Amino acid sequence: MPENCAVPRLALAARRPREFAARLESRLDCTSLARQMLRAYLAGMSHGERFADVGELLLGELFANAVRHSDAPPDRLVEVRFALISDRLRIEVHDAGSGRPSVRVSSTEDEHGRGLFLVNELAERWGCCPRAGGIGKFVWVLIAPAPGPTALAFGRARDVVAV
Repeated sequence: MPENCAVPRLALAARRPREFAARLESRLDCTSLARQMLRAYLAGMSHGERFADVGELLLGELFANAVRHSDAPPDRLVEVRFALISDRLRIEVHDAGSGRPSVRVSSTEDEHGRGLFLVNELAERWGCCPRAGGIGKFVWVLIAPAPGPTALAFGRARDVVAV
């Protein structure tokens, strides 16, 4: 665990969907901790591994954006939430900043600025909403599962079902 990252406050719901929530310090080195939490959450879920690669990538981008681009005071925490709902992974990243994310055009020479482009390309859907109470926002993504080994072995696309 990176030094100086807040100890996460866990919240697991007893009924479906099982949800996870944690608050971390608004520091770039806490991004890896957020990804580790998602990996652990998915490891405990049936077929969770089908969401791991894209989920970790997008969570990392959203968390880093919340730290880098938020105009919130540095002592504010960033909250991450995960839930598997109807065969989709929902990830939320909450911060106290007032800005809203937007996909920007970047060139191949740019070292930064592709995070939301990746989110836009890899997520089934995504968006940004104000937080309850009016302070800050949260960015959410909905991720479809990657095809399982059976689908890949038989050449089935993830949305094709043979009857």
